Amino acid sequence: MTDFRIGYGYDAHRLAPDRKLVLGGVEIPYEKGLLGHSDADVLVHAVCDALLGAAALGDIGRHFPDNDTAYKNIDSMILLKKVGELLQEKAYRIGNIDSCIRLQQPKIAAYIPLMQARMARTLGLEPDRVSVKATTTERMGFEGEELGASASAVALIYT
Repeated sequence: MTDFRIGYGYDAHRLAPDRKLVLGGVEIPYEKGLLGHSDADVLVHAVCDALLGAAALGDIGRHFPDNDTAYKNIDSMILLKKVGELLQEKAYRIGNIDSCIRLQQPKIAAYIPLMQARMARTLGLEPDRVSVKATTTERMGFEGEELGASASAVALIYT
């Protein structure tokens, strides 16, 4: 019998000057970037948490703690690759990933296909197995006030 599991992930980071804006492994030109111990890629972090959660393997902080200097400014795509390898070790396969970024500015629609392709390639998936959506919050909340960005993701895994 096939064992299907679903996981959910969420992450949020503050926008700050003098940081690169990286979403889904893609650097996006903008005057601010996301602040965090790693490159603060909220999308990849949410996807990692969704995958880890589906496999009941904890969260991204458990595997890549922010007090470990090994992860200081690390490319989050490296973390995503490691999460994929953890799933493989447990004999899980990824069915699909669906995600949403909440960010008022900049507009990122043109970068979404690159994000999907980059994350899919990193996980060894076909691009149509990774969905990325983006929305503003109509100027409400910390995202709408341009203080930060958040992302959520769901993932289906199976044996």
